[in-house]
Amino acid sequence: MKLAVCIGINDYPGTANDLSGCRNDAEDWSAALQSRGFTTRRLLDEAASGEAIRTAIRSLLSQATTGDAVVITYSGHGTWLPDTNGDEPDHRDEALCPHDIAENGPLLDDELHDLFALAPEGVRTVLISDSCHSGTLTRLAHAPTPPLALTPLDVTAPHVLPARPRFLPPSTFLPPQGYLRAAAATKTPRKPDPRPTALLLSGCTDPEYSYDATFDGRPNGAFTYVALTTLAGLPPKATYRDWLNAIRATLPSETYPQTPSLQATKPQLAWPLLS
Repeated sequence: MKLAVCIGINDYPGTANDLSGCRNDAEDWSAALQSRGFTTRRLLDEAASGEAIRTAIRSLLSQATTGDAVVITYSGHGTWLPDTNGDEPDHRDEALCPHDIAENGPLLDDELHDLFALAPEGVRTVLISDSCHSGTLTRLAHAPTPPLALTPLDVTAPHVLPARPRFLPPSTFLPPQGYLRAAAATKTPRKPDPRPTALLLSGCTDPEYSYDATFDGRPNGAFTYVALTTLAGLPPKATYRDWLNAIRATLPSETYPQTPSLQATKPQLAWPLLS
């Protein structure tokens, strides 16, 4: 069984930080995954509340059994909050931004790790995130930022300069007093967690932005567009590392200075690509 949920959020009420390409991303991921045998559902804009995202992940993992594949794609804003449990070398918890973030807050990397740990043994769980500060969303490891070797963006469709990074500043949804409380919170170190986590393919490293872009007149995430373009040209036995290397032949670029990232255990690196 192959199951997926594709999340795309352009509309962020109350923030004045709407995006353009995220719904298209979700539609494109859904089509690509369906062509590979996945049963997919989409959560777009107001349907992608924090609780809806959590429920969708739990639902997919509850249906899956050993040997099944579960893929979650997310396109929308990313953000960070001050780390309050001492498990972040950069003192920041990275997070996804649901549609209702202004009312109910973000979805932190610690919680994502706990959600993915619900997967039964032997389920191949993958998170693909086209959002800012997304390099360690599953808490698998804290990878150092690699050298930023800028190369030309070599795609066939015309492109324009990025209109907006997919970053929602904490001040947008967290009142100043709330930010100060979070920053001053007592840090109780979080012990290493031996439970499995999802393989993570992300549009950038933790310190970087992912960008909304336009290709051939149609809005998309720069990472999503390149990832799906390269996916179509990979051989049947390609690995996730092969996919990352193909994406990195195009990103980062002078136009979109973001470094796609792969976080995976050795067993996960041996998984068949999207299979």
